[in-house]
Amino acid sequence: MTNPASPARILVALPYHLRNLAHVEGDVALEVAAPVTLRAVLDALEMRYPMLRGTIRDHGTGQRRAFLRFFACETDWSLESPDAELPEAVASGKEPLLILGAIAGG
Repeated sequence: MTNPASPARILVALPYHLRNLAHVEGDVALEVAAPVTLRAVLDALEMRYPMLRGTIRDHGTGQRRAFLRFFACETDWSLESPDAELPEAVASGKEPLLILGAIAGG
């Protein structure tokens, strides 16, 4: 578990269209206070990059957008509680939280 006295440095890997919208290249590094949850990471991401508000989560409900998925340590976290603590490897910055855009079509 991360040290509650200091914020954790979290890495977030965004899909191309969100990196383009936020004007960033590569992974985004964020400071997130413990406990490191999906909600805390997304709140920090949207605070630092306000142009992403509403693109990852719905403005009204806060629910994940249908064509985005969250992965932590090769595990799909898309349906987990947003308040569940992320794995230690993500909370310590060793592994990134992946936000992936789903592909649909016929």
